[in-house]
Amino acid sequence: MQIPYTSKPRPDTGLYNAKVGLWLFLASEVMLFGGLFSAYILLRTGHEGPWPRGWLSVPIGTFNTMVLISSSISATMAWAACKMGQFNRFKMFHGITLLLAILFLGVKSFEYRDKLTHYWVETKSGVVADGHLVKKTDTEVVLHGVRTSDAAVLYDRTSADYKKLHHEEITIPTADIKKISNYQPKLNIYLSLYWCITGLHALHLIGGILVFGYLWGPGSSMWNRDRERFTNRIEIAGLYWHFVDLVWVFVFPVLYLF
Repeated sequence: MQIPYTSKPRPDTGLYNAKVGLWLFLASEVMLFGGLFSAYILLRTGHEGPWPRGWLSVPIGTFNTMVLISSSISATMAWAACKMGQFNRFKMFHGITLLLAILFLGVKSFEYRDKLTHYWVETKSGVVADGHLVKKTDTEVVLHGVRTSDAAVLYDRTSADYKKLHHEEITIPTADIKKISNYQPKLNIYLSLYWCITGLHALHLIGGILVFGYLWGPGSSMWNRDRERFTNRIEIAGLYWHFVDLVWVFVFPVLYLF
C-alpha cells in the first residue's frame, strides 16, 4: 500500500504529510519551552532575596552558541545539496552537522561535570564557602574557592565585592557544617530551572543526533529509491534542528547573561 502525500504536497494544506506533522509537533514544543521560560521569568521576578548571577561560564556558553548556529547552517547546506542532486556534498554537510551536534553535547557534559563538582557549604559559625571539591572525608571537607560571612556576595559573581574575595584552599570540619550540596537542582530555584531547561534541551539534541546519524548512515540508501522523499526527510530533520537552535538562542541570554 502506497502512503499518499509523502513526497507531493496535499491539495488542502499545500504541504506533504511529514511537514504538516512537524509543524504540529513544533507547536506543542513552543508551548513546552514557552511554559518553562515563563516559569523562569515569574520565579525570578517574584523571588525574594538575591538571585544568582555569573554562575555560568559566558565564554563556554558563547562557544556552544556558535557551534549550534554553525550546525544549523550546515544542516541547511545539506538540504540544499539534496535539492541540487549532489549526494556527496549532502554527506559532507550532514556529517558536519552531526559532528557539531556531538561537540555541543560534549561541551555541555563538561559544564554539567563542573556543576556536580562545585559545592556550596554553610557552616554553623556563619561562614559560607563556595568552590570545587578537593577532598571529602568523615572529618573534613576541603574546597578550592572562596568564603565569606555574607552569603549574598556569593550570589552575584559579577559584583566588585565578589571579585575582592581570594580563592584559596578551604578546610571545613564536618562537625561545623550546617548545609552542604553540590550544584544540583535542590540547592536553589535558579539551578532547578537551569537543570530542567538545559537538560530538556539536551534530550532534544540527543534525539536530533539519532535522526541525523540514521539519515547519514543506513537511511541514506533511500536516495537511490526515492530521492524526493529522502530530500523531504532531510528538510524535516533540518526544520527540527533549527527549532532546537532557536531554543538555545533564548536559553543562552536568559540563563547565562542576565
